[in-house]
Amino acid sequence: MVTPSIPTLTAAEMSVRQARLWMPEQVLFTPAALDQPWGQQIYQRVQSFGLPIQELRQNRITGLRGETERQTYAIAKRTLAVVTAPQSQLKLTPIPPSADWQFHLAEGCPAHCQYCYLAGSLSGPPVIRVYANLPQILENLSAYERSGSPTTYEVSCYTDPLEIEHLTGSLAAAIRYFGTRQDGHLRWVSKFDHVEGLLDLPHNGHTRCRVSVNAAPISDRLEGGTASVPARLQGLRRLGLEGGYRLGVVIAPIMPIEDWRSHYTQLLDQISTALDFESDLSFELISYRFTPGSKDVLLSWYPNTKLDLNEANRVVKRNRFGGIKYVYDPKTMRELRQFFEQELAKRFPPAKLLYWT
Repeated sequence: MVTPSIPTLTAAEMSVRQARLWMPEQVLFTPAALDQPWGQQIYQRVQSFGLPIQELRQNRITGLRGETERQTYAIAKRTLAVVTAPQSQLKLTPIPPSADWQFHLAEGCPAHCQYCYLAGSLSGPPVIRVYANLPQILENLSAYERSGSPTTYEVSCYTDPLEIEHLTGSLAAAIRYFGTRQDGHLRWVSKFDHVEGLLDLPHNGHTRCRVSVNAAPISDRLEGGTASVPARLQGLRRLGLEGGYRLGVVIAPIMPIEDWRSHYTQLLDQISTALDFESDLSFELISYRFTPGSKDVLLSWYPNTKLDLNEANRVVKRNRFGGIKYVYDPKTMRELRQFFEQELAKRFPPAKLLYWT
């Protein structure tokens, strides 16, 4: 397997870099969204930032396509659309190994990660859609709880809920909701650091806050528009020390870049320094994989990417429906997994390693 090379970072590039609050260039409201009390709450938040608002005449989002896929991407990534979640989303689907169930506050993400997990997963332009029928979404969750046994819900599958929180308030509402549940537990993950609005919420230990981090050459070169890893870890530290939350670290997507052991050792040292206090801590380890469809989408969005999308460096893995994805060969996967399992056990003996994939 050829080891991909990513340019070396300067000391300045590896410093703490807080993310700027995302401010869309246009905010679209459908009539159905405006009929919802939570939609009106989002409207007031957006209005308070002085953002341009357009009230649509129909419940469809159109007019976001440019002459090229790259132009369409740029237009969509600057657009917030406030809509209502379709009824189909009220039928939850399992999402092992991350959680028992997934539900959605939004779809689409303001970040510009060149390996974006959403590429090929969502149809149409990658506009950020937030849901105005939040009370209905939350009320529906109780039907899926197992009485007397913890039931976990992942809310970050199709969005980064923290980076749109200043415009929606939906993540805080979800945390409050789960704080009232007997058996339901919320899980969310972010690449951002704006945690101030979550520190004083009555979560009652029913929310696990996680950050997604990576080795510096990957995070600084391939994760555009996000907070730096040190900033994310400082945000997680605040959530633990000031907010009293259960914490988690997602290391993803793990890539065997040149000198990967050294780079990931530095990352683990950063995590250890930031989380130098007792906490309920978990780790999730996810190696990078892609599908033919996601590769095509990513190359249309980022034609000059340094991301390794060479199928010759991978092996094919098939799912039960016949779909394929390209993953690292067994030897590479073994080496990566053994390294992380050994290093995490040495640095964080009380922490739980939830899964490797």
